[in-house]
Amino acid sequence: MTARRIAVLGGGSWGTALADVLARNGHDVEIWVRRPESAEEITERATNERYLPGASLTPSLRASTSLAHVLQDADFVLSACPSHAVREVLAEAVPHIDDAVVISASKGIEIGSDLRMSQVIEETLGESAAARIVVLSGPSFADELVRGLPSAMVAASAPEVAARAVQGIFQNPSLRIYTGTDVVGTELGGALKNVIALAAGISDGIELGSNARAALITRGLAEMTRLAVHLGANEATLAGLAGLGDLVLTCTGDSSRNRTVGLAIGRGRDPKEVLDEMEQVVEGVRTARAARELSRRVGVELPITQGVYSILYDGMEPRDVLASLMSREPKPERY
Repeated sequence: MTARRIAVLGGGSWGTALADVLARNGHDVEIWVRRPESAEEITERATNERYLPGASLTPSLRASTSLAHVLQDADFVLSACPSHAVREVLAEAVPHIDDAVVISASKGIEIGSDLRMSQVIEETLGESAAARIVVLSGPSFADELVRGLPSAMVAASAPEVAARAVQGIFQNPSLRIYTGTDVVGTELGGALKNVIALAAGISDGIELGSNARAALITRGLAEMTRLAVHLGANEATLAGLAGLGDLVLTCTGDSSRNRTVGLAIGRGRDPKEVLDEMEQVVEGVRTARAARELSRRVGVELPITQGVYSILYDGMEPRDVLASLMSREPKPERY
């Protein structure tokens, strides 16, 4: 395998874990971070205790606060910033990105524009970059990636040739990458599952039981699929790694930030208070708002997402949302 020069934008747990995989694969990898102390820690001590406590990173991995330096001569640029920061960071990066393949690993929908992250990147870099944008998603907790535990993800692009290039730099004995061309489905699956994970956490927090959790996951997948297909996705994508796989992981895994926040809210904590205590961004909170706006604009019903929004932004009690969901007009399973 030919070693490539790879720039990673964002030194949180997700960006650092992906960068570590790439460095472990023998590539020349550097992470752009905002804090000088983070850059020094990653470069000098091969750790990132703030976001991946206890993890030992690949010694060759480096970090810098200079965007121009990190992007210099990069063959691939991986965007792993929180969704609300993608536009700002990519706008700063534009002068330093030539014909690099741009990998979008940020999961969310931009509030106000209703754009997916790949659309934000294309709008920022220009239409000529469209064929070089790849979406990377799937069930993969950062701490397990760093530990080299078996994982699988999807790289999607149109045309597929760019996704195959991303497959080539990531795949190794503990990480399997599948390729596809359904950018819309891959991206929306990764974004919307965070909202359903908040709901699943809330359900577990108020001890609604295993039946309720299974129903939430299944009906959550149904509304994710309904919106994604309406926007041009392939239904099969939502039944794969980027949809069902990521959904199940995020709704049930102990490392899920969205589920953790949901659990605390279900146990009676104030949402704002819980979020203020979180070290990292909880993407489902912003996505609940963005997805609700998007669904209303395109006329697609998302009852669970609406319920999560009502709890987070309207102060509605979880049990009142439960009553509202359970008393909805009877419907066929697929509509």
